Amino acid sequence: MKGIILAGGTGSRLYPLTKVTNKHLLPVYDQPMIYYPIKTLVAAGITDILIVTGGNNSGDFLRLLGSGKEFGDIHLNYTYQEGEGGIAAALRLAQHFAGEGKICVILGDNIIDGGIREAADAFRAQESGARLLLKEVTDAERFGVAELKDGKIVGIEEKPEAPKSNYAVTGIYFYDTTVFDKISTLVPSRRNELEITDVNNAYVQEGKLTYSFLDGWWTDAGTFESLARATRLAASNAGLDLSEA
Repeated sequence: MKGIILAGGTGSRLYPLTKVTNKHLLPVYDQPMIYYPIKTLVAAGITDILIVTGGNNSGDFLRLLGSGKEFGDIHLNYTYQEGEGGIAAALRLAQHFAGEGKICVILGDNIIDGGIREAADAFRAQESGARLLLKEVTDAERFGVAELKDGKIVGIEEKPEAPKSNYAVTGIYFYDTTVFDKISTLVPSRRNELEITDVNNAYVQEGKLTYSFLDGWWTDAGTFESLARATRLAASNAGLDLSEA
C-alpha cells in the first residue's frame, strides 16, 4: 500500500504566516508540520509516499525532506498541484503514482496522538472498497459526519447543521484503485471544489465503505487556534506542559 499526503492549498487562514511559506512547513512544537503525517504513514508500514503540494514554496519541501532518509528506508515522491479545487482534485494527481494498488491518503495538516497501523492492516485484508477513520467529537457540525446504522456507515454529510452522529470523518482515508474512477465522475460543489465526501458516499452506495475509530487525540492545524492546539498536544506528548510556559 502506498501513501499520499495532500499538502497543497494557500493556507489563507494562517496568513500572514503563510505569506512566505507553505502552511505544512510551519512548526508544530519541535517539528515541521509535514513530519507528522510522514511519521504516521511510516509507523503503519507505508514507505512509498507521494507528497502533493503547490504554490510558490513547493520547492522548500524538497529542500527540507530530500529523499526522506531521516525517516528510515522510505521513498519520497513529489507532484505539483496548480491552483486549488478540493481534496478530491488534489488526490486525482496521484493516480499514476497509485497504479493498481491500495492507497492511504492523509491531509498534511492532520496530527494525531496514536497510530493507524491497526486500521491499515484491516484495510490490507479488505478485498476492495474504502475505509475511513472516525473520531467522536463534541462539535461535529464543523466536519464531515458519518451516520452509522447497524455497525455500518449509511451516509456522510459535510458540515451539517444538525449532525446525525458525533462521529467526524478525520482526514485519513484508505481507498482501492476505483477511487480515481469515482473522482472522474464528480462535478464541482457550491464551493467550486471536488468534494471528498462525494467520493466517500459513492463507496457507501456500493456497500463498500468500512471504518475504524481513531484512538487518542486528533486535530488539524489549519487555523491559528488549531495550530496552537496542535502545538500544545504535541508538546504534551513530549512531557512538556506549555500552559506553564
